[in-house]
Amino acid sequence: MPTPDLSKQTGRKPTRLEHAPARVRQFAEISGSILTDGFHLLGLFAIGAATVWSAVIAYMHMFDKGAASVEDLLLLFIYLEIGAMVGIYFKTNRLPVRFLIYVALTALTRHLIGAINVPTNHAPSGPATLELNTLVLAASIALLAAAVLVLRYGSHYFPSEATAAYETDLQSAEKGDR
Repeated sequence: MPTPDLSKQTGRKPTRLEHAPARVRQFAEISGSILTDGFHLLGLFAIGAATVWSAVIAYMHMFDKGAASVEDLLLLFIYLEIGAMVGIYFKTNRLPVRFLIYVALTALTRHLIGAINVPTNHAPSGPATLELNTLVLAASIALLAAAVLVLRYGSHYFPSEATAAYETDLQSAEKGDR
């Protein structure tokens, strides 16, 4: 059976894959899907392993110091959030943007606490720069918190089909764990 002239139907030059017989196309699509999924899983496991490794190293450092500062605890919380993101992405194949914002909020809060804990006379550019940096960090945290509020409001009052499917996937994944 001759291959139809796709350039007349679509207005573009057909690719080599479109000229190939159906069995070759099917093999290429299946192979590509398997390779993509494999790379996807390998990447998720690498990110998860690196997160656990980093968290263990940070915990060992705290243990060696004999105490944990607020900055150290916030760092562990960042690792926890990244682990939760990887877990949700692994189960549902979707990544909630809110989790990325939560990580950014925690990182900015950690940075703010670190900047405030620096004595004013040891600040790199003096107290005026420290005050400006503190103000910028606080405004950034407020902006990200407002972004989370807008996202939650929008997803609650204006859900899309993708959001509904994501919540269904997440609920079914949670029921499977129990």
